[in-house]
Amino acid sequence: MKFFIAIMLAAALSATSAIAAPTKKILMVASNMVDMGDPEKHDARNNLWEFAPPYHIFVSHGFEVDFVSPNGGEVKFMMDPLGISSYTIKYEGFLEKANNSLKPSEIEPNDYWGVFIGGGYGVMFDVADNKKIHSIISSIYESGGMVGVGGHGSAGIANVTLSNGEFLVKGKKVAGFPNSTELSKPWAKQGTLLPFLIESQLNKNGAIAQNKKTLKNKHAVIADQRVISTMFLPSAALVAKEMIILKQ
Repeated sequence: MKFFIAIMLAAALSATSAIAAPTKKILMVASNMVDMGDPEKHDARNNLWEFAPPYHIFVSHGFEVDFVSPNGGEVKFMMDPLGISSYTIKYEGFLEKANNSLKPSEIEPNDYWGVFIGGGYGVMFDVADNKKIHSIISSIYESGGMVGVGGHGSAGIANVTLSNGEFLVKGKKVAGFPNSTELSKPWAKQGTLLPFLIESQLNKNGAIAQNKKTLKNKHAVIADQRVISTMFLPSAALVAKEMIILKQ
């Protein structure tokens, strides 16, 4: 009888320990930019529709989400809060988390199983060459973590280098905005305000850039060696889901 009780107590303690064990979190990288620094102040805010739906996916699957930005603190969003974006703001604490983003120095990469970068032009200006954030992304990836990007978010990983000195994107299919779109749209003054063009930068650093020339379906998500990406606005949430599926 004593043996049976001991076994039951051990099982209970084991179950309690399993429940109490912390689950690794997901890290979302956002920009602190508001405009592109030009006289007309072209919009460089984060795209709400490429951050809020993925956030909802992560939270609804039981994962805690942290935000990091180059300067920490508040990050700004463009686009109206519609649909799931409105829901996650009201019920899931999206803005509370986003507007209290952490500084890179406050991040312990080992706490996270994956990192996600949404779109909006800002990432091209203050994340694309941020060595501290790059180090976090590299550490998470090299520990077996997932890297997800949506829209212009691929600019945030285009220049990331791994511990062997090679670019993270080298030899991988990565979706990002094509040069033709940037050069034909007024969003960044036909691309003249941008520090680089994503398609060119991805290819320069060894990636196999994917965009609307190769991806005809707006729900297309590319997964290649734990890098999950899309260039299409409606598919940001799908990237988050694919990250979770591949994590399992």
